[in-house]
Amino acid sequence: MAAKHPLIVALEPLAEVLGADLVSLSKLHEGDIPLHWEGELVGALRLPGLAVALDRLIRQVEAELGGTLSKLSREDKQSAVKILEERGAFTLRKSIEDVADAMGVSRITIYNYLNAIRTQ
Repeated sequence: MAAKHPLIVALEPLAEVLGADLVSLSKLHEGDIPLHWEGELVGALRLPGLAVALDRLIRQVEAELGGTLSKLSREDKQSAVKILEERGAFTLRKSIEDVADAMGVSRITIYNYLNAIRTQ
């Protein structure tokens, strides 16, 4: 088995955090982000689809706040909504409903948190 290119090795932690895949030249697809090293194509980064993006954002926020969204205090839930808003989570389709379900609150509660954040 051939050794991994140093650029690929260096990008592995970033790919993991993003939920992306590092792909070899033989597996390149349209839409992959090409990775060049000194003028040579050495691989590509394949970003995750939007279907998993919100789940990944929620897991990251849960890790940062130290618990699942449903078990957070009211103040921490508000903080979670603020973090998700800052990271663009609510630009995704059905994200309000999905976050409300994950928190165990109504959609109206999420809208209220967002309104409070956006008017600050």
